[in-house]
Amino acid sequence: MSEQDTAWQPISPRYRVEALVHTLGGSLIPLGIASTPLWIGEPSLDWLSWYALAGTVAVIAVVVGFIPRRVRAYGYALRADDLVFRRGIFFQRQVAVPYGRLQLVDVSRGPLSRLLGLSELRLVTAAAATGVTIPGLPLPSAEELRDRLIAVAETRRAGL
Repeated sequence: MSEQDTAWQPISPRYRVEALVHTLGGSLIPLGIASTPLWIGEPSLDWLSWYALAGTVAVIAVVVGFIPRRVRAYGYALRADDLVFRRGIFFQRQVAVPYGRLQLVDVSRGPLSRLLGLSELRLVTAAAATGVTIPGLPLPSAEELRDRLIAVAETRRAGL
């Protein structure tokens, strides 16, 4: 099955809100560090502190600007023998998880995810490198996908 033939399923666009909140929350520490010299610094070096703060804000703005594109880059596809997950804009990653190698399929939800009606599906195999986490799935879709993957995995156990 070629890349063009793969029926990619997108994640929910509501995940943009969750990613935005996480990004802005994570940017509080760099903003605090960059603005600290303005509160306690030497007045003669204020111009340098303003440049550091402006640079930090610019980096955060670029990261926030890429959130919609990053969310659109997430996708998964159910194929005959495996589940394929893709993510990334610049550094793209695709992972194929054979159904017979699945050891755990977990649905988890944090407080913000619950508020948005989203969940995260985590697939675990014996190989640490092939662990896949699919964020931003609506809860009914995640539970249906979990049940389907468990049913298929039970019929295709690969020597475990």
